[in-house]
Amino acid sequence: MNPSMVFLPSFLNAINAMNTSNNDCIRSIMNEDAPGVYMFKMLQPSFCHMLLHEVDHIEKWIHVSRTKIMMPNTFNNFGLCLDDFGMKDMLDMLLSRFVKHICAVLFPDVGGTLDSHHGYIVQYGMGKKDVIEDIHVDDSEVTLNICLGNEFTGGQLFFESPMCDKHVYTNIDPEKITEVNNLAGCSTLYRGCHRHGARATTSGRRVNLVMWCRSSLFRETKIYDKVFKDYCDECQAEKSAKRHEMMVAMTKVLGGDAAS
Repeated sequence: MNPSMVFLPSFLNAINAMNTSNNDCIRSIMNEDAPGVYMFKMLQPSFCHMLLHEVDHIEKWIHVSRTKIMMPNTFNNFGLCLDDFGMKDMLDMLLSRFVKHICAVLFPDVGGTLDSHHGYIVQYGMGKKDVIEDIHVDDSEVTLNICLGNEFTGGQLFFESPMCDKHVYTNIDPEKITEVNNLAGCSTLYRGCHRHGARATTSGRRVNLVMWCRSSLFRETKIYDKVFKDYCDECQAEKSAKRHEMMVAMTKVLGGDAAS
């Protein structure tokens, strides 16, 4: 991977500034369109075009050779696992040299420990009728979602709130949903536990590169971590309720002592 061929100059400048401990440059290229959801420009349009061309080439080869492939996940019927087609090293480098360091700034509790990935292409439109509007979470600590193109309408991303494993599908609140445009060439970065979905692609063809970034250390630690998660609204509500119960109990005890 030649960085100057893959990334926009503005992105590379921000990454290089990080090497001098200037994290503000990373935040300066980000738009936080929803709390904890960061959108930014990262890839050269020419690289997006090359990757789309390669995806088309792979699809034609699969069709001609009648090769069976593994689907990228349980809710997309039209996609490719890029690791299966010679792109694992490229995505490893993308994670270790770039995405990991960005996430260390934006998601400091987990970002610096990211050490593996699951990278794939998903496609919508042009007769591809995936059910994508259901809200869900990803099997990742952080997800990088890049819209490669092409021309399309619809396909907006929407986000509700991050939840821990215990509360993944608890009390989904439509009032908390924020919708953001899924523009060609735009990258979106968010926690894998951030509940989200995508609207239907109403015309054209939309192709996204998705990379689930994972941390073996975080996953191992989470097994033994009984502390309330700061990012989970339900955990925070439970924490507040328990604090209130304790205060009420202490007040009763102190009140009883005072009365005696």
